[in-house]
Amino acid sequence: MKNRSLRLTLALTTMLVAAGSAMAQEKVVHVYNWSDYIDPVILEDFTKETGIKVVYDVYDGNEVLETKLLAGSSGYDVVAPTSPFLARQIKAGVYQKLDKSKLPNLKNMWPEITQRLAQYDPGNEYAVNYMWGTTGIGYNVAKVKAALGDVPVDSWDVLFKPENAEKLKACGINILDASDETFAIAMNYIGKNPDSKETADLEAGGEVYSKIRPNVKTFNSSPYINDLANGDICISIGWSGDILQAKTRAEEAKNGVEVNYVIPKEGTYIWMDSFAIPADAKNVDEAHAFINYMMKPEVAAKASDYVQYANGNLASQALMDPAVAKNPSVYPSPDTMKKLFTISPYGPKEQRVLNRVWTQIKTGS
Repeated sequence: MKNRSLRLTLALTTMLVAAGSAMAQEKVVHVYNWSDYIDPVILEDFTKETGIKVVYDVYDGNEVLETKLLAGSSGYDVVAPTSPFLARQIKAGVYQKLDKSKLPNLKNMWPEITQRLAQYDPGNEYAVNYMWGTTGIGYNVAKVKAALGDVPVDSWDVLFKPENAEKLKACGINILDASDETFAIAMNYIGKNPDSKETADLEAGGEVYSKIRPNVKTFNSSPYINDLANGDICISIGWSGDILQAKTRAEEAKNGVEVNYVIPKEGTYIWMDSFAIPADAKNVDEAHAFINYMMKPEVAAKASDYVQYANGNLASQALMDPAVAKNPSVYPSPDTMKKLFTISPYGPKEQRVLNRVWTQIKTGS
């Protein structure tokens, strides 16, 4: 009995040690990304291929991400900031340089997009582009037609002219809650430098929204997708892929809602969301493995097909659904590309002005 008990004890001990060792060796990567921004199958396939578990959290604003990164100890290994925020955060020292020897799939990236990203990340030392797109107008075709008649939906006039906004009030207007972009768009609309950081120019951009504020139903950067798809709003400033997702959801629901996306003729903002690794990331090898996996052409193609955004992976385009790859709302024509502008980071002083004016607009004060 004693020998049998001893053998049982040894067996149990061995099992516990093995289990403990397995738990200690479990590989994991903590990813913090935008909402509605990846095909869940991609995460499952990554784990199957690499054995690395993905803990995936989402946010719907750059400010949320920035607050966590600047506070330190965010707990994340991979994040996806938009370019002006990326540039500011690089200067703040919140990221570590990429080990490019662990990223062989960099060979698949699109030189033009990589070069544009270098404006924010000199030498492309800290980030790899995930998706890029434009900020334009998404609208319910029937409801906007009913409200505005023959007014063409090809200009920011459709929203920024108070007389048009007043007619659209009843069917619902949403403004993207992304002040850096929305102010740049407004300043460009009134003939000012969209990248201006002058207080007078920022306030002039804010005035565009103040004039239409009484007619705006919501300010958000995520719920508007479903609101547009369901017909709860009829028009929104929004991100290209979000609007196309709303279009797809409406079609799948067969609810009679037709959603379109347009890049206004005055031009608009081109943004880039890129993967970066926080300086205090605990799973650095796993973070590189995740980024490298996302740069596989077939994975990047699957990601773009799902979210309907353009990606920075040139090799992926031949593998994408032609309905996405050849859609000018996703990949704009060369002429439209010339009208797209970028913006640089706001300094602390300018950010305070921006925050003050934007808060006044949203609260209607």
